[in-house]
Parts: sequence; C-alpha cells; structure tokens
Amino acid sequence: MDDNAPLPPGLRIIVPLLLGGVMLALWQGLVWWLEVPKFVLPAPTLIAQSLYNDWGTLIVSLWITLRITLMAFVIALVCGVALAVLSAQSRLVEISIFPYAVMLQVTPVVAIAPLILIWVGLEHIDRALLILATIVAFFPILSNTTLGLKSVDHNLRDLFVLYGAGAGQRLRLLQLPTALPYLLAGMKISGGLALIGAVVAEFVAGSGTGAGLAWRIIESANRLNIPRMFAALILLSALGIVIFLLMAGLQTMLLRHWHESAVRRER
Repeated sequence: MDDNAPLPPGLRIIVPLLLGGVMLALWQGLVWWLEVPKFVLPAPTLIAQSLYNDWGTLIVSLWITLRITLMAFVIALVCGVALAVLSAQSRLVEISIFPYAVMLQVTPVVAIAPLILIWVGLEHIDRALLILATIVAFFPILSNTTLGLKSVDHNLRDLFVLYGAGAGQRLRLLQLPTALPYLLAGMKISGGLALIGAVVAEFVAGSGTGAGLAWRIIESANRLNIPRMFAALILLSALGIVIFLLMAGLQTMLLRHWHESAVRRER
C-alpha cells in the first residue's frame, strides 16, 4: 500500500470526528469517575449546556471578534501586497521598510498594546483592537509575497525582456502569477494571526472595555463560570478552524489546475 496515496474524502472527515468523539468520551468518563468539580474542569455535557443557554450572548461576542479579525486581515492583505510589490520593484524601498516591518513582527503585541490604547483612547477601543490585530497579521503577507515576487525564473524574466515587455507587463503576467502560491500561503498564516491578534489585544485592553469572545472568557473566569469559559474557547477554536479551511480552500481552488502543490494533492 502506498503511504503517499490520497485518502478518500469521506475518510478524511470520519477519522478526525471519531478521534474527537473518543477524546470527548474519555473526558466525560474521567470527570465523572474522579468527581472533578465543574469549576476546575467541566464535563463536555456541561460545556454543551452552557453553549446552548448562553448562545445569545456568545454569538454577539463571536460576531464582534469575527468583524475585527476580518477587517484586520483585509487591511493587512492590501497593505502587505502593496508594499511587497514596491519592495520587489525597488531594492531601496525593500531595505527601507523591511527593518521596521521586522520590528513590528518581533515586538510582542502585549508590549505595544498599552501604547496603542493610550494613543487611540478607550472611547475608541475597536480601533485599537483593529490596529493591533492588523500589526500581527501584516508581516506574513508582506514577507511571503515579496519572496514570491523575487522568485521568478530568471530565464522567463530574460525572455520577457527580450520581447520588450515593460515593467507593468512583467509584474502582471510573470511576477504576480509566480507569487500567488506564496501569497496564499501567507494569507493562510495571516488569517489565524489576525484572530490571535484580536483576542490578545482584547485581553490586554482590560476589564469591561470589550465585548468580544476574549472578554467573555475573562468575565467567565472572574465569575468562576468555567463551562461558559470553555464554550467561548470552543467558539474561538471553531472560528480559527473555519478561517484556516477557507484559506486552504481558496488556495486549492486557485492552484489546482497548474501548481504542483495542489495538482499532486488531487492525484
């Protein structure tokens, strides 16, 4: 049997679901057998009950977190691609902006969040969260897209020059198609980081200043409502998974007919 052979689509879904079901059953059984208090580790049934009872509150918080995440991702995508194109066309631009982009990437968001909150003001907390989430999501798109734009086959580049193609034609017909797989990989990373940035920023913002899922987690922990805290965590995890799957689906859809990474996966 070929270990590299693709699995049937149904099996790709059934196996993770079965494993998840086994883990939940073990969790439920151990909590019941060891009589673990619900404020230490609630059983899955209690979490499901809390998710049902508090759905109205949690879904509003989910929408707030999702809105900030999507806005940050779109801003990071537009700015990252624009700066990557400029960097690929001019070495001077690249060496000018990359040190500052790296500084933003390596500086922990919890370190700069208080400054952003002071500058923006607590009355505009959503703007502060958006800025922090954008900062976290920005660098993967800039870095990956720049690498893709600079990874053009030199033989193809020389052929375009030989036929008199201008800089705009080379960018549109050669560099951007070459950079597309790199950009999509950066988007897959950036989507998750935008969510992480929004959550961490709301944690740092402090008590009572936000209404997203991060605030619901803080509120539930302060009230020792651990089942609701787990319910909010599950919604955050589900949101991250959905974002990742959407980016992976977009990557497959755009690359499956011509790029090796997607073509081989379908064989």
